[in-house]
Amino acid sequence: MASKSKKAQFDAVKTLEQIEDKFEMFQILNEEGEVVNEDAMPEISDEDLQELMRRMVYTRILDQRSISLNRQGRLGFYAPTAGQEASQIASHFALEKEDWILPGYRDVPQIVWHGLPLYQAFLFSRGHFKGNQPPEGVNVLSPQIIIGAQYIQTAGVALGLKKRGKKAVAITYTGDGGSSQGDFYEGINFAGSYAAPAIFVVQNNQFAISTPRDKQTAGKTIAQKAVAAGIPGILVDGMDPLAVYTATREARERAVNGEGPSLIETMCYRYGPHTMAGDDPTRYRTSEMDTDWEKKDPLVRFRKFLEAKGLWSEEKENEVIEEAKEDIKQAIKKADGEPKQKVTDFINNMFEELPYNLKEQLEIYTEKESK
Repeated sequence: MASKSKKAQFDAVKTLEQIEDKFEMFQILNEEGEVVNEDAMPEISDEDLQELMRRMVYTRILDQRSISLNRQGRLGFYAPTAGQEASQIASHFALEKEDWILPGYRDVPQIVWHGLPLYQAFLFSRGHFKGNQPPEGVNVLSPQIIIGAQYIQTAGVALGLKKRGKKAVAITYTGDGGSSQGDFYEGINFAGSYAAPAIFVVQNNQFAISTPRDKQTAGKTIAQKAVAAGIPGILVDGMDPLAVYTATREARERAVNGEGPSLIETMCYRYGPHTMAGDDPTRYRTSEMDTDWEKKDPLVRFRKFLEAKGLWSEEKENEVIEEAKEDIKQAIKKADGEPKQKVTDFINNMFEELPYNLKEQLEIYTEKESK
């Protein structure tokens, strides 16, 4: 007959609940653009507030045009960004030029604002090798296609910055689906162990393609996963530009001061499909959900905030829209002007010294392409 078990001396469930309850969502602006957390307002000039809005509006137009270009067959792989402008652009706005960005495939806007020429972003979408050659001094890596792999790379880049004594950080992004990858855990654990100056952002847009966030993990939040790595974690309203900016800026300050990495979960939403490669969000999202999140639109929220301060107007916004359209027009024209890729380009770019089998293939394709 089995003996009765003793009463547990430690309530593990209660401990978990206490930890999870501490991860409350950080917010500064509510859906109406009203300040609800005056103490957390960042020190940011009116000019910078206007510039942040300009970049968000520009990025929304870039997304709309990119979707259109993709449908025309003029772009290749494309992951829509509408709805995530506060998460992407406000976090980037908190960085400095010397910082490094290791993006996921949805994070092209951040590397464009960090200095990657727009026409090269279009070339990346087309799979052209010149789209993966950022100019000297532009501290970005090419967008990572492998889910979560950029987290491991970021830990390494951040450790390199630390060992070189640089006052800079490495920042990376993934989605809620990426937080289930082994690379996610290994990256934050390694960076935490070595106090590397890294910022890990999880853009929780509620769905990893069609998999809802509640099937991704039993955790109440993704931010709480930072606890296991011994690093700070914060849950942020990812539709609130000021909250995202503040959380990222503070994470950067901790990192450059030798206090190690941080994990930021931004609660946001992608209004479009996962990618333009055939995903149909109406099969797994309801119209009611779309409507609820449209009310939280980061551009609408921030526009109301700025208009109340007399810093934004319809005229200003239209100027940005026209600027974006013209820039995109010129960038796609320049991308169209690049020579088409050849098989020999791939072979020549693969190794510094070609092995014998590729030398043979190079000869074959050089002859074919000369005809």
